[in-house]
Formats: sequence, C-alpha cells, structure tokens
Amino acid sequence: MAMISNFLDSILFWAAWIIIPLIMEIIPSVGSILILGKKKLFAKEYQDPLFWPEVTLIIPVYNSESSLEECIRSIDASDYPNGKMRIFLVNNQGKDNSFQVYAKCQEQYPDLLMQWLNAKQGKSRALNLALFNADGKYIIHVDSDGQFEPHAIRNMVRKFEACPEVDCMTGAILTMPQLVEGYRGVFARLLRKMEFMEYAQAFLAGRNYASETNSIYTLSGAFSAFRKSAVLKSQLYNTDTICEDTHITFQMRFLQKIRVEICENAIFCVDPIEGVDKLYTQRQRWQRGSLEVSHQFSGQELKVHKMFTNVMVRTLLYDHTFAFPRLIWYLALLCLMCMNYSAKVIFVSTGMIFLLYIISGFLYYFSTVGFLGEFPELRAYYMRQWYVVPLLPFFNFLIFFIRFAGVINSINTDSAWKTRTLTDEGKDFWATLKEELEKPLRLLEKARKAVNEE
Repeated sequence: MAMISNFLDSILFWAAWIIIPLIMEIIPSVGSILILGKKKLFAKEYQDPLFWPEVTLIIPVYNSESSLEECIRSIDASDYPNGKMRIFLVNNQGKDNSFQVYAKCQEQYPDLLMQWLNAKQGKSRALNLALFNADGKYIIHVDSDGQFEPHAIRNMVRKFEACPEVDCMTGAILTMPQLVEGYRGVFARLLRKMEFMEYAQAFLAGRNYASETNSIYTLSGAFSAFRKSAVLKSQLYNTDTICEDTHITFQMRFLQKIRVEICENAIFCVDPIEGVDKLYTQRQRWQRGSLEVSHQFSGQELKVHKMFTNVMVRTLLYDHTFAFPRLIWYLALLCLMCMNYSAKVIFVSTGMIFLLYIISGFLYYFSTVGFLGEFPELRAYYMRQWYVVPLLPFFNFLIFFIRFAGVINSINTDSAWKTRTLTDEGKDFWATLKEELEKPLRLLEKARKAVNEE
C-alpha cells in the first residue's frame, strides 16, 4: 500500500506541474509545426482580383505626433493603389500637435485621400465615429504608432477577395527591429528583443495554429480588418471596456457565429515597449479588459465543462482561474522542502518544467522561421535572436505576475486606460511599509512620554 501511495503522490505531483504547460504550451507549439507543414504542402495561391476594391483605413490618434507621419508614409509606400484607399484619422482628444503632422502629410502625400475627424474621448468612440463615415468594402483599423510592411494591405485584401466566407481577420504584429537595436544597454535591448520574439511567436506561430482550429481569442486592436457588411451588423465597438478589440472578437464569434482568422503575410510593425512601467500598465490593461469582456459575455457558451472544446473558456481558465493555484504552487516550492520532498526533487522538477517551456519556445521558433519565408530581412533578424528563446520562460514568468496584479487591481477599481505604473505602486508600497514600521516607534514614543510625565 505504501508503494501505491507513493506512486500516486508522484503522479499527482508531476501532473499538477505538467498539465498546464502541456495543454497551453506544448500542444499548440507542436500544432504550429504541423500547421506550417500543412500550409507548405498545400499552399494556397491567392490571385489578384480583376479590380481592387475600396478600403477604409481607420487610425485613432491620441498624442501621436512622434509616430503619425511614419504611419502615413508606410501607407503611401504600400503597393495597394492609393486611389482605392480612404484614410480616417480620428482625434481622440489628444493634446499634442498631431493635427499639424496630418496637415503636413496632406502636402507630402497628395495622392492619399485623408480626412481628420474629432471624436469624444475613448478609442472605441473614435473607431465607431469612423465606421459611421466609412464607405469602403473592407474596414482596416490600425494603431498610429506602427508601420505597414509594403505588401500588408494588398495581402489582406487579396485573401478577403479569394475567400468570401472570411469576414474578419487579424494581421501579424511585430515590433520594429531597427528600433529594438537602437536601445543602449544590455538589459534595455534584451527586454525589447524578448518582446519582439514574444510577438513574432504569438502571431506567426501561435495564431496560425489558433486560426486553423478556429480558436483566435482576440482580433488585434493594432491591426485587424473586417468586411464592412459584417462589422455593421455587430454592436460596433463597446465603450464600457478598455479591451474593445476582444469585445468585438467575442461579438463576431458568439453573436454572429463568424470564424476569426489571421492573414499571416499581412505584417504591421509597432514601436517596442517604452520601458518596464509601460509593460506593467499595458499587460495589466489587457488582463483587466479581458475580465470585463468575459463578464459581459458570461451568458454565452463560457461554461467550465467546455474547457477542452471552447478556446474562450480555456484561455479564461488559464489566465484567471489558474492564476491563483499557479501562484500557490510557486510559493509552495519553499514549503515542499519542509515535507518529504528533497531539494533535489524540487529543483529537478522545476528545471524540467522550464525545459518543457524552452522546448516549446524552440518549436515556436522554427515554425515562425517558416512563416517568415516571404520576408527575408525580418526572417534573418528573427533567426539571429535564437539565443533569446531560452530566456522567454523567464519573461513570461514576469508577465504572469504582472497580469496577476491586473486581476487583483481590477477587483476594487473601475475600468480606465490610465493604469498605475510599477513605479507608482512601488512608491505607495514603500510609503505604506514605512508607515507600518513607524507605528511601533510612535507607540514606544508615547509610552516614553507618559513615563517621563509621571
């Protein structure tokens, strides 16, 4: 009986550690390799349509003075006919000189049909205002801090025209290699390289697998496209959440029963993260927005028993429900040393878990190399960053705690784009700690005064 008990204890110990990376990391990474092989063997050649349709590009503008000109320049430099594009720049109550940049671009790129709109505060309101004025067959919205790869718009429209059953797609988002390399300092550059690798693997490998299995969770707010006929049947962009891209994805999937796909050769490059504070607020905002959207759609098919068949349920459990036991397991490592587990078993098991994540990372790495075949410069840069792959589990470990903080901070605070930075919370933490440590000293001082008065 003792042998059986020890065996079951070992099974439970290893299962508790392995089940999450197995379901959420290993299986999708192997799947991405299989999807790559399928696409290479049965490649679809989308032909150019006889007539290129009109498209509407929507660019929300909020204090975008430093990046807006490059974004517009990339549209002009794209190989999609300028006469078939109409561009709405929707001012989201910014305070800088973005309008002057727009006016300058009107002179520099006279072939582009651009229009400036002033919207109420909030990205969702800005997007909705432009949608009401859009007249293109396809609606493409992008962030103002990025640049199109020259073939991105053409590749996106070509797939739409060749696949009439496809009504919405996300593009592939990468960070700009030249800006990544422009950072000085080993840590600063390494942080941006890990972000670059994370984006590349998530969009080119991860979302290709998710697209093939109809399990894409979010149409990226930085670059996504819709048939106008489909998006106007929706409830448009929700103004009560900071994750409007996830909300409209849920609308497409649950309310309109539409497949959500990726166009992997439509690439949009955005600025690297500005720093740790920006990373902290960005990932918390994503986490909080996801919670808001899932709550709004809780009456749909988001049932626990559908974990293995519904990607929304699986992702929510992984990001939110599993966050607490995962945190407990991290803290329990110290407690296990006080039980019957030796330090060797603990370190070896933890090392094996990280090894699984590293293997998963390299599977994603090789499939991403394959998906970048059309883009030799990006592919060469990505391949040179192979040494970053073993570091990605640690980066993801950091991201987990940031997102966990987002879960905690969402409990007693309202939805807002302005999220407290790590620096702000650090200052409050030390101020609170100092105040708590001073309490015994103040009590001691009061006691000393009372004794001296007597």
